[in-house]
Amino acid sequence: MTVGKREMMASSGPYHREFIRRLGTIPVHGLGLSVDIHAPDLSSLRRSLQERQVPPAYLEVFRTTSMALASTRKAAGDGLLTYHGEGLWVTQPQMADSTAFGQEISEAAEQLVILQSAWLNHECATKYLAGYHYGTYLPPLYTPLSANVVADNTRLIQRLLDQQCRLANGSTPLMLLEMPPLTYFVAGTMSIPMFFQAISEQASCGLVLDVGHLWTVFRYSGAHRTMSLTRFVEVFLDEFPMDRVVEIHVAGLAIHESDRTLASRLVGDISDAALPAWVDAHSAPIPAVLFEMLDQILCHPQLTSLKGLALEVDTKPVELIVDEFMAFTRRYGVLFRQLSNTEQVVPDSEACALSEGLMSTSSTQNLTEAYDRYARVVAGAMEPAGAEWSQDSANIQELDLYRSVYLPYEILHWGGKVEDMFVESCRRLREQDVSLDGFVAFWFREPRTFVGTYDFFLLKVDRFVEFVQEVMPELHSIAEREAEDLRRAYRFANEPGVPVYES
Repeated sequence: MTVGKREMMASSGPYHREFIRRLGTIPVHGLGLSVDIHAPDLSSLRRSLQERQVPPAYLEVFRTTSMALASTRKAAGDGLLTYHGEGLWVTQPQMADSTAFGQEISEAAEQLVILQSAWLNHECATKYLAGYHYGTYLPPLYTPLSANVVADNTRLIQRLLDQQCRLANGSTPLMLLEMPPLTYFVAGTMSIPMFFQAISEQASCGLVLDVGHLWTVFRYSGAHRTMSLTRFVEVFLDEFPMDRVVEIHVAGLAIHESDRTLASRLVGDISDAALPAWVDAHSAPIPAVLFEMLDQILCHPQLTSLKGLALEVDTKPVELIVDEFMAFTRRYGVLFRQLSNTEQVVPDSEACALSEGLMSTSSTQNLTEAYDRYARVVAGAMEPAGAEWSQDSANIQELDLYRSVYLPYEILHWGGKVEDMFVESCRRLREQDVSLDGFVAFWFREPRTFVGTYDFFLLKVDRFVEFVQEVMPELHSIAEREAEDLRRAYRFANEPGVPVYES
């Protein structure tokens, strides 16, 4: 398909030229693995991969403590490491005003230097929305105003990285935005690929295209009702800024553990039931359909900036990781062979000074109000209202599944099952017929200002103590004692007991 006028403008504008300059400092990374350094055990994984003679060319590691990342860097030797950030809520109009933003960006810069990462990959999504907290990402509102805010915030982060984060080769890490998954619904007034096209026209960032996330767009945007998967991918890629894609992820998909009978509860026509109610699931096997999609993606003529292709395997059993990576290597091992011989370009100038217009106060306020509605809708506090919920590009037929099944599970199980964390407190609550469903209602009862860096586990610990104090004050001392034990164990688990990635 011929590249349209808008795509030509984006590919020739000052932000794209700046992107190309930054891209020149990044070596080809090849085939890699995206991991949490605590799960799976990296030393065991490394040994298993070496035994099967399929070592990854790079690892992308999730944000954790700087001490843990330093240990990983030392053990990896000269191996390439990249960084998947957390806590920089690029979709939110108040991101830069947050009391934690300075701390978050300083930590990210420090950890990027520790890893010597060529990029900062961050989900174009949030876990903190209008005063409400979540354990997994919520996608942005797909609107023009929202795209403008993401571009503003991305430019700001890149500028701060340029100031605070100099790598050994003289470059600074490139900001990458990853297209997030959909979990049963989408809200907005514009298509997802045009949303990222609008961002690319206003910022020099790169993009991460996650194939599993793309499948969820096909499934939960309603596209599967009107076209085949192959046709959907074709149309999507021709609108998406493919020349900004620096990395591609592939991860598992599965029916969410919150309800194994979820498929029988789907809302819609009979064709829905024939398509699995899969969501993004890094611990699950990767279905063959994702590699068929990846083959189609890799053939796209505008995919000209690719540096890395990684399986996301955090929390997956080592044996399954090795089997999948072997097959992955056999299928795509030749992809980067010629590119890997390309000479790396060392930067010879500072970043270009680009004009950075900001949104008006009224526009920012309008988007803030839209996100406030968004938070209340997804928490079940109000029914969908506003243009972002009523346009053709919105799909809310299965929103109730998120609100009634996924979200309660997230609060009670994600990042730690409450009943396993607070054993004695929960036992005594049960004895008094106090249901933990009340904790979910308590969690979303009102917005709360968040102070400090975002950690859902510690947030859950603090919030449960508050819940106990309210519903059964006589248990407060027990809950607080259990909470302190949890905090202590959590600190210990995240520092001295770091699994080693042996060289």
